[in-house]
Amino acid sequence: MATPSKKTSTPSPQPSKRALPRDPSSEVPSKRKNSAPQLPLLQSSGPFVEGSIVRISMENFLTYDICEVSPGPHLNMIVGANGTGKSSIVCAICLGLAGKPAFMGRADKVGFFVKRGCSRGMVEIELFRASGNLVITREIDVAKNQSFWFINKKSTTQKIVEEKVAALNIQVGNLCQFLPQDKVGEFAKLSKIELLEATEKSIGPPEMHKYHCELKNLREKEKQLETSCKEKTEYLQKMVQRNERYKQDVERFYERKRHLDLIEMLEAKRPWVEYENVRQEYEEVKLVRDRVKEEVRKLKEGQIPVTCRIEEMENERHNLEARIKEKATDIKEASQKCKQKQDVIERKDKHIEELQQALIVKQNEELDRQRRIGNTRKMIEDLQNELKTTENCENLQPQIDAITNDLRRIQDEKALCEGEIIDKRRERETLEKEKKSVDDHIVRFDNLMNQKEDKLRQRFRDTYDAVLWLRNNRDKFKQRVCEPIMLTINMKDNKNAKYIENHIPSNDLRAFVFESQEDMEVFLKEVRDNKKLRVNAVIAPKSSYADKAPSRSLNELKQYGFFSYLRELFDAPDPVMSYLCCQYHIHEVPVGTEKTRERIERVIQETRLKQIYTAEEKYVVKTSFYSNKVISSNTSLKVAQFLTVTVDLEQRRHLEEQLKEIHRKLQAVDSGLIALRETSKHLEHKDNELRQKKKELLERKTKKRQLEQKISSKLGSLKLMEQDTCNLEEEERKASTKIKEINVQKAKLVTELTNLIKICTSLHIQKVDLILQNTTVISEKNKLESDYMAASSQLRLTEQHFIELDENRQRLLQKCKELMKRARQVCNLGAEQTLPQEYQTVFQDLPNTLDEIDALLTEERSRASCFTGLNPTVKERWLNPLKELVEKINEKFSNFFSSMQCAGEVDLHTENEEDYDKYGIRIRVKFRSSTQLHELTPHHQSGGERSVSTMLYLMALQELNRCPFRVVDEINQGMDPINERRVFEMVVNTACKENTSQYFFITPKLLQNLPYSEKMTVLFVYNGPHMLEPNTWNLKAFQRRRRRITFTQPS
Repeated sequence: MATPSKKTSTPSPQPSKRALPRDPSSEVPSKRKNSAPQLPLLQSSGPFVEGSIVRISMENFLTYDICEVSPGPHLNMIVGANGTGKSSIVCAICLGLAGKPAFMGRADKVGFFVKRGCSRGMVEIELFRASGNLVITREIDVAKNQSFWFINKKSTTQKIVEEKVAALNIQVGNLCQFLPQDKVGEFAKLSKIELLEATEKSIGPPEMHKYHCELKNLREKEKQLETSCKEKTEYLQKMVQRNERYKQDVERFYERKRHLDLIEMLEAKRPWVEYENVRQEYEEVKLVRDRVKEEVRKLKEGQIPVTCRIEEMENERHNLEARIKEKATDIKEASQKCKQKQDVIERKDKHIEELQQALIVKQNEELDRQRRIGNTRKMIEDLQNELKTTENCENLQPQIDAITNDLRRIQDEKALCEGEIIDKRRERETLEKEKKSVDDHIVRFDNLMNQKEDKLRQRFRDTYDAVLWLRNNRDKFKQRVCEPIMLTINMKDNKNAKYIENHIPSNDLRAFVFESQEDMEVFLKEVRDNKKLRVNAVIAPKSSYADKAPSRSLNELKQYGFFSYLRELFDAPDPVMSYLCCQYHIHEVPVGTEKTRERIERVIQETRLKQIYTAEEKYVVKTSFYSNKVISSNTSLKVAQFLTVTVDLEQRRHLEEQLKEIHRKLQAVDSGLIALRETSKHLEHKDNELRQKKKELLERKTKKRQLEQKISSKLGSLKLMEQDTCNLEEEERKASTKIKEINVQKAKLVTELTNLIKICTSLHIQKVDLILQNTTVISEKNKLESDYMAASSQLRLTEQHFIELDENRQRLLQKCKELMKRARQVCNLGAEQTLPQEYQTVFQDLPNTLDEIDALLTEERSRASCFTGLNPTVKERWLNPLKELVEKINEKFSNFFSSMQCAGEVDLHTENEEDYDKYGIRIRVKFRSSTQLHELTPHHQSGGERSVSTMLYLMALQELNRCPFRVVDEINQGMDPINERRVFEMVVNTACKENTSQYFFITPKLLQNLPYSEKMTVLFVYNGPHMLEPNTWNLKAFQRRRRRITFTQPS
């Protein structure tokens, strides 16, 4: 019996799915039989073998919310209708054991295996191990397309998981072990070579495939050597030349042995030579170290007297610096006194200079007064002369009044003209702003149109080139031709573009729409035939469908959440809209919201609409011809790519007309401004002339009064200047007396300053003498310190050199010990044994330097490597077990075919026994007695025959298999009922034997009255809208109810 797994329900348009695991009580322990003693045995503890799957857990994986499957240890049949989720379990096994997503043939990214609408998914596989089960968990992040791995709930890496899985001999990438549904047909396509490698990995010993690869590599090297030979063998003399080659192989074998012996001796001598070289280097380093040590001692002794002399110099320097400081203090005091005397003398000089400057200023002022008096008298005389010649200007006032009236009238006209100019300028600014606004709108429209055209150019370059040609050649067509539909459609709301792009195929979105068949033929002949462009073209219906009313009013559908038909979501030219209504019935397809999706079953049943759009999905409704049932399918809407940019062409044309009207008004305003500026210029010129005349008349009228005022003013100034007199002789006498007094004081100060300078000079001389003595001492001290530092630096370098030499000596001593130990190990000598005489004799004939020994070793190893073809051990270790393995497979394969009254055989096939990379397994079968055995290929046999052959080959591997489990998904689909029954019986008998690996057999249907075994585990996968929740599933309650029904029924 089966028990339900735990599962949680989530809102989803698809029904939830559940897998029913086996009842653990159905496990039957069995003893293990060794059917293939030559192969590594699968470890088992109880019914499960090492590496078998104990539990499969899935969460948000493909169609499952939460599901847990517990398979049995032997044959597990997973049965369920198509689409219930059987293959999802296979995908969980593959991905949970670190398999590649691409191997399943479904998707190449692991994120696609997470249930739609979920951000994370999880697969957990529990594998049986005698030491404790291994639980591998893989969490999948959809957004990052990443996996997070855990082993026994502890975080780990994919590489470690792959190593753990490989250690249990699980190969989810091997078709002989793991055959998913999408890969069943590929098994027959395997070449003989690929089939052999898959078989080796699946059931051969671990070293068999390794030996095969090694043989292929050796053969490849041998081929490279053979191609370099000058002589070519003839096919007719193959046997004779083979015998000759055997003789040559013997000689080459002995020659190779000689090389190997020489290599052995060279490798034995090399450590001794290396030891001797290092020992000699050690002795040399030791001698140099002792010499440097003595040098260090001498340098230290030579530094003692220099240190004492430096201390004496330092004491003498301190005494001299103290005396220099005393002299500096005395000099400073004398200098300050000199400075005070100099300041007093300078003040006296400054006072004399001020007296002299004051006298000069008074002299200059008197000269300037006399000059100004003369100038003023001359100006008065000139003004009096001019006054005599001035005419009487009393009759000028009427002329001034007439000019003033004319000026007032012109000012009024100018003000009126300026007002009109300002109005015109304001009108022009307003028009310029309107023009800029319209230009900006047109640029935005052009940018949007360019975006649409750029998308067209990037995605469909040929269509874009055809659009450019059409725009330049519209005169060749008689009727209207519309550019590609994606350029002519303008969405009213960009959010609704996804509905149109999901409804109209891409081929029609980039199609040109014609109203005339003749125009379309002209277009296609020029574009397709001449320019070789791949474009699409359609013809709009002769009678327009653009305004055709829908069969149902939108008001009737609003109760279901519909808000519009597709046609009302966009604008398009009449031919385009007519074509879309006729071809895709956009006037009949409603668009709904999330409310529509929530009520989708009711909408489908009540409205009988053929196509429906919800917020994120498209539903297509059909009626079955057989059962008359309504069948619906839904797909997620793809994101819009082309129609998200909206351009209103009608509004753009309106803007262009508006722009033309603005240009016309601007021209009229500019003309008016030019006329007004000319008028203003004329009035300005006339105004200037009148003002000039008025100015001249006013100047003539006021000139006499101004002259009289100026003469009166100048006479007053002259009187004041004549009164302001100065006695220069008295001023000069007073200044001379003051200067003599100051000079007497200054002479006394100069005498005092001279005495102070003599004292200061004497002190400076004494200080300089002391500084020179101090400099000499410092120089000698610096020289001694420099010599001391040089000697110290030399001492440090010598000591460092000594330390390095001592470290090098220790290192060489340690290396000598290691090399001696290694040399004794190579020659198998004890700690007290000496080198045997036979080694000494052989060593004398060998080179004595490492370079010569290494060169000879390289040469001998190269020569020895040329004899790779003489190694029969690898070939025998690989080929003999492989032949035995293929014999066992052939025996079981033939028996299976004989039981079906057919014939089949498996053999190891190769065209040349030395070409190891050409070895392969050949499967030959016949299903009718009248035919011969034919090799299994993807083309010769039918699909059912290939399925039977594949299944029987896998069954032949079952008892020989090293892998802990095998998965086969829906391989019985192409078989006829007779073969399916026979194959099923063989699967049951083979997979339910003791000590066979776990087997997963996935099928959507089974024949009636098939044989079953107690060791089988049957897992049923159900789905549907009326599934029970996990918390209401009770298998024992179902059984009790079944018994009650059986007991209460009348016999």
